[in-house]
Amino acid sequence: MRALIALLSVAVLVLGAACSDADPNANPYGAESAKMGESLALLGWNMGLSNLRWDGDHVLVDVDAAPSQQGKPHAKPEELRFGLYGALDHPVEADGIGSCNGVAGPGVNALAAPHPDRLTGTVCLGPLQNQSEVRGVYAYSPHDRIPQTAAAYAVAFPVGVLPTNENDTGGLVVKTTSVDAWRADGTQVIQADLDDPNTFTGNGYMLLGLDASGLSARYRDESVHRGGPMMIVVSPTLPAGQGLSHACAVYGSSVVVLPDSKLGAVHVAASLCTQGEINEALLYANLSVVGTHAAVWTSRD
Repeated sequence: MRALIALLSVAVLVLGAACSDADPNANPYGAESAKMGESLALLGWNMGLSNLRWDGDHVLVDVDAAPSQQGKPHAKPEELRFGLYGALDHPVEADGIGSCNGVAGPGVNALAAPHPDRLTGTVCLGPLQNQSEVRGVYAYSPHDRIPQTAAAYAVAFPVGVLPTNENDTGGLVVKTTSVDAWRADGTQVIQADLDDPNTFTGNGYMLLGLDASGLSARYRDESVHRGGPMMIVVSPTLPAGQGLSHACAVYGSSVVVLPDSKLGAVHVAASLCTQGEINEALLYANLSVVGTHAAVWTSRD
């Protein structure tokens, strides 16, 4: 009996040591993770990020990617989006291609796709003042959706979206905190304009302030089970370079909910833009909360 008790005690100690050695920050919220300089498989690409650095108030990182398997499908280069990983007050994201336009100096080799099976160059993310907030960079594609994870909601000016049920949106409560709208000529739309039919002709855009919050443990467990974090996507939108506002170019139409895994709670305050035909963009817009695949490269623990 004493021998059995001793064996059980050793087993418990070994199990406890193994659990304590496990990195709770590995694969944050279901995203693949690696250190800067290493490569990961993401969306059909074998992608490596390196040389994380600052240029003024922007973060620069070098990207080198090639298809994981020749002849197999992969995300289009222009669909890849990058963001800063860390304890940020507000998400900072950008489409990889075009992210350095008007930001970096002539010596920066901006991210480009010399041909469909190669992606190389620098991604620029910012502006951001506090360098200590940044631990790394993540990547994902707004076009990548994990099946059977989506919840969609109508968005109309000036109401926005009421708080979602966390059971429908991956352990998160998502709600709008502000709703502002403009015509394409820059004229702001106010609630009194809803009665004026002349307001809703032509094009327009709407900026949505959003809050996504939840318990870190639950969101982590659901994300790992799902295979990736949740992202928030709004529509309609316009192709890059054809937007109606600089704000729409800055904020975009998607954001992934991927905060620093060391934080005790999930709280992401983001801004997204709907734009296009004014009725569609202001009165009949759509917000979706859906799972996606993502990868994180960290420069420090």
